Amino acid sequence: MDLLLAAKILIMGIVEGLTEFLPISSTGHLILTGSLLNFTGETVKVFEIVIQAGAIFAVCWEYRKKIASVLSGLTNDAKARKFALNLMVAFLPAAVLGVLFSKKIKAVLFSPVPVALAFIIGGLIILWMERKQSEAASKHIPARINEVDDMSIMDALKIGLAQSLALIPGTSRSGATIIGAMFFGLSRKAATEFSFFLAIPTLLGATVYSLYKAREDLSMADLPMFSLGTVAAFISAFFCVRWLLRYISSHNFNVFAWYRIAFGIMILITAYTGTIVWAD
Repeated sequence: MDLLLAAKILIMGIVEGLTEFLPISSTGHLILTGSLLNFTGETVKVFEIVIQAGAIFAVCWEYRKKIASVLSGLTNDAKARKFALNLMVAFLPAAVLGVLFSKKIKAVLFSPVPVALAFIIGGLIILWMERKQSEAASKHIPARINEVDDMSIMDALKIGLAQSLALIPGTSRSGATIIGAMFFGLSRKAATEFSFFLAIPTLLGATVYSLYKAREDLSMADLPMFSLGTVAAFISAFFCVRWLLRYISSHNFNVFAWYRIAFGIMILITAYTGTIVWAD
C-alpha cells in the first residue's frame, strides 16, 4: 500500500467516524470526500460500508458496561430482556425494508436533487423539532421518557420506522432516529443514546450483508485497506460519541440543521456546475 492510498483511506475512515453518529448523513460526506480524493469504484462502495464496523466498535466500547449487563442478564433479568427486545424490534423495519427496497431506492433517489432535498428537508425538520422542544421547555413540560430502559415495545417500533427513513440517501440514520425518538417523547439524551445502541445491529447487519453480496469481487489484498479504514473510523467515532454526549447536555441540534441546509445547497451547486459527481 503506497503512502497516498493510505492517506486517502485514513481520511475516509476519519470522515466515517466523525459523521456516523451526528445527524448530518455519513453517506453524503463519504461521497463528497471520495470524489474530492478521486477514491471511487465498486470496492470503495463496499469499503464505505465495512468501515462502519469501526463506528460500531466505538459505541460498544463506550457502552461496554451496559452491553455486558444486558448480555449477562438475558436469561434472568426482565429489564435486560426488555431492552434487547426493544433493540430487535427497532432494528427490524430498516432491515426488512432495506433488503426489499434499498436497490430500487438508490436507483431512483441517489442523484443530486433528491439527496440535496433530503439534506435540506431533514434540516428543516430538526429546526421544527427543536422549536417544539423549546416551547415544551418554556411550559415546563417534561419528556415522557428520560431513560432508554423505560421505553415500551411500541416506542421501539416507532423509532425503528423512523430509522427506516434513512434508506433515503442524504437523510442520516442517526438524524432520523434521534429526531424521531424525540418526536415520540424521548428526551434528547435518551434519544441520542438509543440511536447509539440501535446503530450496533443496524450497521453490523449492513456490513455483513454488504460483504456477503460482494464476496466474489473481494480478495485478501483488500484486507489492509478495510482494516486501516476501520481503525481510523473507530478512533474518530470514539471521540465523536464522547463529544456528542457532552454537547447535548447543554446544546440543541440547531447547528446541525443549518449545516444540513447549507450542505444540501452545496450539493445542488456542485452537481449543477459538475464539480462533484454525486450519482451512484
